[in-house]
Amino acid sequence: MSRPASRVLAMLELLQTHHRLTGADLAARLGVDDRTVRRYAGNLAELGIPVTAARGRYGGYRLEPGFKLPPLMLTDEEAVAVVLGLLAADQLGLHTEAPATAAAHDKITRVLPRPLAERLGALESTLGFTAARRDGAARPATGTLLTLGAATRAHHRVTITYRSAKPTGGDRRWPGDRPSPVKLREVDPYGLVFHAGRWYLVGHDHLRDEIRTFRLDRITAVSSSTEAFEAPPNFDAVGHVTKTLAGLPWEHAVEVLLETDLTQARRRIPATVAELTETADGVLLRANANSLPGMATMLAGLGWPFTVLKPDALRGAVRELADALTGYASRPA
Repeated sequence: MSRPASRVLAMLELLQTHHRLTGADLAARLGVDDRTVRRYAGNLAELGIPVTAARGRYGGYRLEPGFKLPPLMLTDEEAVAVVLGLLAADQLGLHTEAPATAAAHDKITRVLPRPLAERLGALESTLGFTAARRDGAARPATGTLLTLGAATRAHHRVTITYRSAKPTGGDRRWPGDRPSPVKLREVDPYGLVFHAGRWYLVGHDHLRDEIRTFRLDRITAVSSSTEAFEAPPNFDAVGHVTKTLAGLPWEHAVEVLLETDLTQARRRIPATVAELTETADGVLLRANANSLPGMATMLAGLGWPFTVLKPDALRGAVRELADALTGYASRPA
């Protein structure tokens, strides 16, 4: 939607919410001048929405008394689906740098029939989530997300301005007060993925000549060309992201044989945690870990017998966990 059209609708929303607003009030809220406000009022009148304007001390703009927009026609099932979707998006952090879920929620509930709105309000007040709320993560720009979505569907190459992550651990080659390096990258976008509170772009990076994963919150600018490309057939962007994140280089490479089947293992172990392969003796788990005691705790919590293949230090972490649990079990009540 163009900015003028969105502002006309924003003016209508303001007039529905407030009994009367002066031209100066509307201009300030919409970020335009008085002349533009008069034009927007004319646009609304052309759409059959009677906006009256009066001069003087008590003048201003308002909707004609008795005029109401028709209610939003949603069945109970549709309304529940929309509201739950907005609540889930807010909980998961599934939004851009300018979150609009709350505003959209308010607009929808305001035009619903009162009985349905009250029932939805009761549902919201009693609804809880087991997943932790995703707050504080950097979000991509709305325009970036929409441009990449359009280019991905059209199979058009994009040029992105990408900000690399700063290294950790006191890298002397990159002082902490220097900004992150920014590079132009030409990418054939294969898919967009939302995972664990972040947006990712997967595509062929022409600088590296390989398929790469980019975080959208590090894309500071994007432009789409008309140069077309052919994506690999049946490319799985979600699978690529989860496998890439699971294979990031960490301190310890872990291999463990689990005495279970692949179906059960996949239900308990996310693809971002480990790579699972079915073998004749069970399921081979390959993972990376910075904390061997943490890995030992995870393995013990699965509840299946297992054999540590590597590293040997993981065996020691398992023994230490077993000794600690034995000690807890021996404590007097």
